[in-house]
Amino acid sequence: MSSDAIPDNVLELMAVKFRLLGDSTRLAILRTLLKGGEKNVGRLVDETGRTQTNVSKHLKQMARSGMLARRKEGLQVFYQLADPVVAKICRLVCDSIVDDVKREIRDQVPRPGKHRP
Repeated sequence: MSSDAIPDNVLELMAVKFRLLGDSTRLAILRTLLKGGEKNVGRLVDETGRTQTNVSKHLKQMARSGMLARRKEGLQVFYQLADPVVAKICRLVCDSIVDDVKREIRDQVPRPGKHRP
């Protein structure tokens, strides 16, 4: 499907997914899941440094959207990434930021024979 053929209702669904990725707590949760796979709520709280209330709220939103899968085992709930496209998006954005920072650093370093005012 070409980008000019994307219907308005699909654009709205895209906006919802991007809004979910627009929160640092949700990104911290994703980072933790991407580097270590399935985790329970307590471990996510420990590894993100956020409160349990805050993490639980975001996990609920992310699971409801289909971004995360949840599995209950006894009293514990485990979460894992359910949408592999989200991992690709995160990696693309992170790589882009790293490239921008490298470019900034490179542009600020004086080169031999070139004088900056």
